[in-house]
Amino acid sequence: MIEPGTHRFGPSNATLAVRTRRGGAAAKAGHDLLLHVTAWNGLLTIGDDGAPEAAELAADATSLRVQQGTGGMKALDESDKANIHQTIDDEVLERCDIAYRSIAVEGTRVEGELTLAGRTRALPLELTVGDDGEVTATATVTQSDWGMKPYSALFGTLKVLDDVEIALVGHL
Repeated sequence: MIEPGTHRFGPSNATLAVRTRRGGAAAKAGHDLLLHVTAWNGLLTIGDDGAPEAAELAADATSLRVQQGTGGMKALDESDKANIHQTIDDEVLERCDIAYRSIAVEGTRVEGELTLAGRTRALPLELTVGDDGEVTATATVTQSDWGMKPYSALFGTLKVLDDVEIALVGHL
């Protein structure tokens, strides 16, 4: 059984990843991206019965870093990665910090609120805690639900799809 209490997470003991996918007529020119959030912290409260009771997370929106770009006409180089980072900071997340707070936890489903791009909205996520202490949380964020316009280029023929996958994997 997992030890009851509040457990801390961050880049030293967990990975917080963001996956984007590309679409549009010029999708072949772009890349599906795997980004890691490099400055964040989270709390997970485990009850006496070994089940999750609450979860919180705060992330620095300027800390997303490209780990991998798949597809595309050419491989991403360091300059491309720096340009993506700048675009995320200036145009997508606009340097607004990100926060998540659970409201209710039932089994593996967490109901909570995500603050993103200055707006707070409901966002459910799936949370599992294995007997070995591995913690996995996943959610899909639809950017337009937070008033964000998904990034596009080449006159809109290359765009990031509206749904972005978020995954946290760590160990208690």
